[in-house]
Amino acid sequence: MNDGMRCSIAPAVLAAFTVAAQAHAAAAAPLHLFRSVVIAPDGRHVASIETDDLPAETQPPARLLIRGPGGATSSIDLPCAGRPGCVPSSPTWSADGQTVAFLLDEPDGIGTDIETVAATGGTPQRALAFPGPLDSLRYGPGGQLAVLATANAHKRVGATQAAAALQGEIGVSFDEQRIAVVDHAALRFISPADLYVYEYDWRPDGGFVATAAHGNGDSNWWVARLYGFEPSGAVRTLFTPGPREQLAAPVVSPDGGSVGFIGGWMSDFGSTGGDAFLLHLKAPGAAPVDLTPGLHATVTSIDWHCGNALTATTLAAGTSAVATLAEGAAPHVLWSGERMLSAGGWNLSLSCSRLGSAAISQSFADPPELVAGPIGAWRPLTHANAGQVAPGVARSITWRNDGLDVQGWLIEPARAQGARMMRAGSGGRPMIVDVHGGPQAAATPAFPSSRGVLRGWLAQGWDVFEPNYRGSFGQGEAFAAGSIRDIGGGDWRDVLSGVDAAERAAPIDDARLGITGGSYGGYMTMWAVTKTHRFRAGVADAGVSDWLSIEGEAPQAGSDDVTFGGSVYDNPKPYLDASPIMHMRGVTTPVLVAVGERDVECPMPQSQEFFTALRALDVPASFIVYPGEGHALVRESDREDLKRRGTAWFRRWFESVQR
Repeated sequence: MNDGMRCSIAPAVLAAFTVAAQAHAAAAAPLHLFRSVVIAPDGRHVASIETDDLPAETQPPARLLIRGPGGATSSIDLPCAGRPGCVPSSPTWSADGQTVAFLLDEPDGIGTDIETVAATGGTPQRALAFPGPLDSLRYGPGGQLAVLATANAHKRVGATQAAAALQGEIGVSFDEQRIAVVDHAALRFISPADLYVYEYDWRPDGGFVATAAHGNGDSNWWVARLYGFEPSGAVRTLFTPGPREQLAAPVVSPDGGSVGFIGGWMSDFGSTGGDAFLLHLKAPGAAPVDLTPGLHATVTSIDWHCGNALTATTLAAGTSAVATLAEGAAPHVLWSGERMLSAGGWNLSLSCSRLGSAAISQSFADPPELVAGPIGAWRPLTHANAGQVAPGVARSITWRNDGLDVQGWLIEPARAQGARMMRAGSGGRPMIVDVHGGPQAAATPAFPSSRGVLRGWLAQGWDVFEPNYRGSFGQGEAFAAGSIRDIGGGDWRDVLSGVDAAERAAPIDDARLGITGGSYGGYMTMWAVTKTHRFRAGVADAGVSDWLSIEGEAPQAGSDDVTFGGSVYDNPKPYLDASPIMHMRGVTTPVLVAVGERDVECPMPQSQEFFTALRALDVPASFIVYPGEGHALVRESDREDLKRRGTAWFRRWFESVQR
C-alpha cells in the first residue's frame, strides 16, 4: 500500500435494501429497459424503444412507444411483432413533429426496413426494404430521410460484431457504409463507394458533413477525417486531425455555417469523449476552435439547441453535467449530478419547445425512467420501474497516485448478503475489481440490470470496485491520453492503488480479491496476474495477451503507432514489454479466459495464447470460446453462461482460502 496516497469518500449515492418485502416484490417484476428516446421538435410527443429485462428464454422483442399530450401512450404494432429478432431502432421525428420514422431489423436475416408511423399512432407504413444493415436514420430538409447503408454486407456493422469467415482472397474488398437518401422507395447513395462513413449530419442545403475513412471500416476509424458532401456530389475534406486525435459526433449548426464535433484520444468508435471543437465552414482553411481547452472533464456529446446554442454533456469524475458552449468562454453549466442521462448514448434529445429535452435518467440507486422538460427541470414521463430497489450502495471514492487524482466507484452489497460473507477472523468481504474496457471509456452510475453480472456479484455478498484509471474519460484530455506510451504502467498502478483505497473505505478481505474485465479490461486482468499475486482469481473476457501478434490479426490504423511510440515493424520492443505473454513465468493466479470465436477487435488467438501459457505453467485455468460470437456477446444464452461460469470461478477460489 502506498502510504503517500490520500483517500476521500463521497457520500453514499442512496440507500440500499431496507425492507425484505420490497426486495421480494422488486425481484418478481422485471426491470423495464429504455434503449433510446427522441423528443419531437414541437415537444408534443416522445418516441422511445423499450423492452423488459427478462431471462434469455423469455426475452421479448423491443417495442416502439409514442407518448403524447396528457400522458396518452401508443404502443406501435410492428409488422414482425412477436418474432425473434424483431427490433426497432434509430427513431427520428419529421420537422413538423407529425411523423416518426424508424429502422426495423428483419427477423432471422441481415435485411433492414425503414418504417414510418403517425405521432398519434396507428399502423406503420414501410418506406423501403433494404437487403443489408442500416443505421442512423435522420430526417433532413424537405422531409427527406437519410441513412447509413451497407450494400452486399458480409457482416453486421461495427468492430464489436462477429467477423465474417475468412475465405478466398483477403484484403481485396471491404464492406463500405455509405450515406444514402430515400428516393421513391429506394436508396440513392450520396457518399462515394471507397469511403466508410461512421457518423454524419444533414446540412440545411441538402448536403452532409461526416466522419469517414478509406478502406476497412473496422480498422481505419482512428484515421478518419471530416468530410463535406455537396448536393452536387462533390466531396471536400474539411479537416484532417493529427495522429493523437480522433473525431466523433459531427453536428451542423442550423444556419449551416459551422460544424461542431468532439475531438480527442479515443480507443474505440462509439466510446466518445474529448474536447468540443467548432469549425467555421465559411472560412476556408480555418482551423477548428477548441471550445473546452484545459477542461477537467470529458465532453461526451454535443448538439445544437434552439438556434445557434451548442449544448454538451460532460463527465467529470463521477459527476455528469449539461452545459452550453461558446467561443472564448468557459462552459455554462445548466445541470450536474451523480447520475446518467442518455437518449441512447451519452446524450440528450433536444427540442426548442417548452419541454426542451428528453432523456433516460438513472443512477446506481434509481432505476431508469424517461424524463422530459427544460434542461435541469425534468419531470418523469414514466414510472415503469417504481418499486425496484438497488442491490447495494454505491459511492464515489477518490485517491492520489503518481501525483494524480483518480476516481472510481465502490459498490457494497445489501446488508444481509454482506454480513453473510464476513468470515470470522477474515476482517472483511470478498471484492471483485471490475476494470472497464477502452481504455478511453468510464465506469458510470447505471442501475444494475436484473440479470447483469454486477447484481449477481452483489447477491453473493461481494463488494465490487470499478476504477476509472488513467486513460479513462472524466478528467480531461491529458488524463485520457495518459496511457499513451505507458500501456500497463500508470493505468495498472492506478488500479492497484485504487484497491488500497477501497480497502481503506470498506471492510474488504485482501485474501479474497478477484479481478475481471472485458476488452482492455481483459488485457488488464491478464496483465495483473503477471504483476502481482494479490488476486485470488481472475476472469479475462476478450483480452489481449500479445500486442505484437495482434498487429497481424486486428490492426488499428495509426492507433497503436501512437500508443507504443512507433510502428511494431520498426521497434517491437514496447509492444513486447507490455504483453502479458512475455511475463508468464511466476504466474500462480487461476484465470478463466473467455472470448467470441469471431472476435474482430481482440481475436480469439489472443485468449488462446494466454490459456496455453497458463496450462504449460500448471496454473489452474479454464478457456471458453463462444461459437459465432464477436467482441460483444449478442446471444442471451452466451452472456448468461459467461456470467454463471465467472461467478462460480470466483466463488470456487474464494472458498479455497485457508485461515
